[in-house]
Amino acid sequence: MKIIDGKNAVLGRLASYVAKEALKGEEVAILNCGEIIITGSKKNIKENFENRKKRIGSGQQGPKVSMTSEKIVKRAIRGMLSNHRKGRGKEALARIKCYAGMPEEFKDKKMIVAGKEKTSKFVQIKEITEHK
Repeated sequence: MKIIDGKNAVLGRLASYVAKEALKGEEVAILNCGEIIITGSKKNIKENFENRKKRIGSGQQGPKVSMTSEKIVKRAIRGMLSNHRKGRGKEALARIKCYAGMPEEFKDKKMIVAGKEKTSKFVQIKEITEHK
C-alpha cells in the first residue's frame, strides 16, 4: 500500500499519479486532502465551485457534486481513469482511499510526500469546501 501525504500537492498531478498506480493494482491512501492545492486564479476557482453549489440547491436537474475535500480529490482521480464504471477502472477506483486528515493507523507509517513549495496562484481545497 502506498500512503501519500497530499499537503501542498497539485491536484491534477497527484490525481494522474494515483490513477496510474491504482490501474497497476496498487492500493493507495491519500492523506490531508484539504491541504491539496488547485492552481489558477483564486477568483475563478471559487466561482466555479460556487456555481456547482447553486445548481444543486436551485432545483435544476443535474448531477450531484460533493463538496467535501476527500470527495473532490476522489472525483478528480476518477476523471483520470479510462472507464470507472466497468472492469479495471471500477476495481482501480475501489483501491483508492482519501482522508481529510491524518488517521491514527497511518501516523507511524512511511509516506510519499507529494507536495513541493507553494506557487503564486493557488487555492487549497479546504478553502472552497463546506467542511473546513
